[in-house]
Amino acid sequence: MDDADNRLVRQAARALDRAGLVNAYGHCSKRLDSGSFLVSASKPLGLIGPSDRGTEVPIEGPLPAGVLGEVRAHQQIYKRRADVGGICRFLSPKLLSLGAMGRSLKARHGLGAFFAPEPPLWTDVSLLRSDEKAAGMADLLGNSRAIILRANGAITVGETLQQAVVLAWFLEDAARVELDVLNAHDERTAPILSETEAASRASFEGRVTERMWEYLTGSPPNDRDTHQTF
Repeated sequence: MDDADNRLVRQAARALDRAGLVNAYGHCSKRLDSGSFLVSASKPLGLIGPSDRGTEVPIEGPLPAGVLGEVRAHQQIYKRRADVGGICRFLSPKLLSLGAMGRSLKARHGLGAFFAPEPPLWTDVSLLRSDEKAAGMADLLGNSRAIILRANGAITVGETLQQAVVLAWFLEDAARVELDVLNAHDERTAPILSETEAASRASFEGRVTERMWEYLTGSPPNDRDTHQTF
């Protein structure tokens, strides 16, 4: 772990807050190696400042002192998914509403295609503060990019932490579209992207991750002092 790792975790934390994807609760992490990861400081993500450092957590074993109980979810996902380099646990408005309805979402637009055919739904409303519950959630996640937690937000995973943050924004937007469809259309006849359409559309080529990351962490050219990207 070095200063660059902590800087990236701080950037991700602030990006999630800036996008309205977290409130007082939520956390994110970056894999360090095959046996450990760096999780954000145990405080509201929007209040994380330049001096705040994350905590190195073992993928196997008890959580270090002061680390939030739900960080067990990160442990269980990293344990199962060697392809995952970053995780976001967040509670965004549209996903909270959708999850409270006991629903997942369909691939109805371009950003929703990244989660086709639909993210799994974890129906247990209790917090993921035991190894047993965290393991069950990770098993249900499987090889998906995201999982919706009933009445409790969502988790996204990416090859990098930057990608996990970007996918969090995509998932919230897909939830927005899903709720709009449910409100304005007969869902039985509302179009859903086919498997072929979704596979074609869900591409990270063309700096898809990089452009959204820049959008979420940057600021207008003449307003550089209004937002710290660390």
